[in-house]
Amino acid sequence: MIRLSDWRLICFDELPSTSDFCLQKAEEGESDGFAALAFHQTNPRGSRGRVWSDPGDSLALSVLMRPSAVEQRQPGAWAFIAALAFHDALANGHESSRLRIKWPNDIVLDGRKMAGILVEAGASTRPWVVIGFGGNLTASPIIPGRKLACLAEWSAFCEPRSVGKRVLTSLSRWRGVFEAEDFPAIRSSWLARSLPVGTPLVVNGGGHYSEGRFAGIGEAGELLLDCNGKVEQVITGEVLYGDPEVNALEAGRAAGH
Repeated sequence: MIRLSDWRLICFDELPSTSDFCLQKAEEGESDGFAALAFHQTNPRGSRGRVWSDPGDSLALSVLMRPSAVEQRQPGAWAFIAALAFHDALANGHESSRLRIKWPNDIVLDGRKMAGILVEAGASTRPWVVIGFGGNLTASPIIPGRKLACLAEWSAFCEPRSVGKRVLTSLSRWRGVFEAEDFPAIRSSWLARSLPVGTPLVVNGGGHYSEGRFAGIGEAGELLLDCNGKVEQVITGEVLYGDPEVNALEAGRAAGH
């Protein structure tokens, strides 16, 4: 076990799923600040019920937190807190327009997805939040119809344990910001690292899609989409942008074509 200032990190050669492991720990009553990192996952889970593809030498890190009273007031903030922590850990002090957050919590490099986050919450004896951080470090999986990126295209510092420690340190920092300054501070910091306002987007709403331009995020974190001058609020969905051919393919899938 590795002890950081706010975290107890356990590293495994292999686990079925780091998030499932943390969920089990939550049910067992484990306290705030537990983290599990696996160098290989046999049954990893992604967002929206997807299986996360592991090309090897990836980051597979999950954390267990017990939200404070302040953190419980706005549970939707976790996606944005986690995205800020992950972005800053991957940037490693080198800010650039190449590395961006895609709503609400994917990390993209040059418009290609490099990393993602899975947030789960519940309560047994007391409330818990489990956040899974998954990222392509030295290679990206080959998935038909998608263009993905890996951290090695950006940085030479790609060792999973080191990246995981940076994520934990960054997550502690942004939890502190939220406790002290509430969601407006998280929102403004998130926007400073997001794709530029005006970027063309396609939003897959689960069987249908909307096209427009990114107009920011609302006070509760909802996506604002400018559709020919009319701003729509998007609560849930998958945001696509970057390569037009990829967007067209994904949009066609969303529409059932």
